[in-house]
Amino acid sequence: MGIPSDDVVLIQEPESAGEPSVITVSCPDKTGLGCDLCRIILLFGLNIVKGDMSTDGRWCYIVFWVMGRGERATRWALLKNRLLEICPVVLMPIVVDEVAGLVQSPRVYLLKFSCYDRMGLLHDVTQVLCELELTIRRVKVSTTPDGRVLDLFFITDNKEQLHLKAREEETREKLRSVLGDSMTDCEIKVASGDMSCCVDASPLPPTVTEEMFAPELPEEESSVSPPKCSTYSSSVSGNSGLSVKVDNLLSPAHTLIQIQSEDHKGLLYDIMRTLKDYNIQLSYGRFYTSRNGICEIDLFVVQMDGRKIIDPQKQEALCFRLRIELYRPLRVSLANRGPDTELLVANPVERSGKGRPLVFYDITLALKILQVRIFLAEIGRHVIGDREWEVYRVQLEEGHELSASRNKIEEQVKKMLMGWD
Repeated sequence: MGIPSDDVVLIQEPESAGEPSVITVSCPDKTGLGCDLCRIILLFGLNIVKGDMSTDGRWCYIVFWVMGRGERATRWALLKNRLLEICPVVLMPIVVDEVAGLVQSPRVYLLKFSCYDRMGLLHDVTQVLCELELTIRRVKVSTTPDGRVLDLFFITDNKEQLHLKAREEETREKLRSVLGDSMTDCEIKVASGDMSCCVDASPLPPTVTEEMFAPELPEEESSVSPPKCSTYSSSVSGNSGLSVKVDNLLSPAHTLIQIQSEDHKGLLYDIMRTLKDYNIQLSYGRFYTSRNGICEIDLFVVQMDGRKIIDPQKQEALCFRLRIELYRPLRVSLANRGPDTELLVANPVERSGKGRPLVFYDITLALKILQVRIFLAEIGRHVIGDREWEVYRVQLEEGHELSASRNKIEEQVKKMLMGWD
């Protein structure tokens, strides 16, 4: 016995250009559901401009107003299927938590191929893999002296069909369509433990670790760690226009978190993943983006035990983390690697092990726009302090005159990642 899928996720496409589409979700609740939904919406290149969320702890009702970014057409039917997959189902007599425990980790495959290098090659490959719903978990790309590229992609298949001959051949054909006859030795097989050891992430230099992963705040508050939050009402705001307030007076049963922030790509996802990592349950929330690009968010939340957040230390920790995640959700830096220049991008990994989608896609697109070639590329995970980070390391090819300055490269990558392009 279950709920008809048409009643769980509804998508209303806009009647005219420039209007948002409306995504409605009605299903049993679970901790972190809002975060998972926002991640899928971000994966499909959509921006949430307004949202309403409510739950009684057992059943939730969520409405998102979304707008597309760029010129990519949205595959609405596929989006609906992906949203349905993460929504809990009602099965009797099995409870939702037991069903969630049956979910298995996806199988990891190694995609290995070689081809001649050209401008924008890595982005074109990344775009093909995204369109095929193949998620890049790790990658190692290197260029040989004769101009050939050897690519190693560790991927998972959202369709879970890559073990089938037809799906494997479809992947090869899509790659061949963008790489041409220069592609050779294309191989897809299940990754073993020995293979993953071959692409272990290179250790980060101590100077990079200190600079990239320090908890940076606006200049006015850089010396404050963490910001002060009183039991009843607290706020931390600075010259960035970012404000986080906690109020325990307005509601007798919930803690109110009020956030005001400049909009960026994945803003609501950054908020929801932070609440998920802190085991904070959302009872009711509203999200709105104004025309001047400022977002206002009201969240009525409780702890896992169903009580308000009364402990001042917990309030301080939550305020501090939210402010850091919204002020600097991704870390971007350019560093010297001998005579070469290395681009480093890091984003925090959820405690569930999931990372932010489309980061590598945005990095390679930004470099393609700037006509900057990639000599080496690597994706790996590093534990810094008490957090895990996904770090993208891209060594830029400077054999000839670099087509863009270092500042321009860093600025363009940041704009692409934050959706400010």
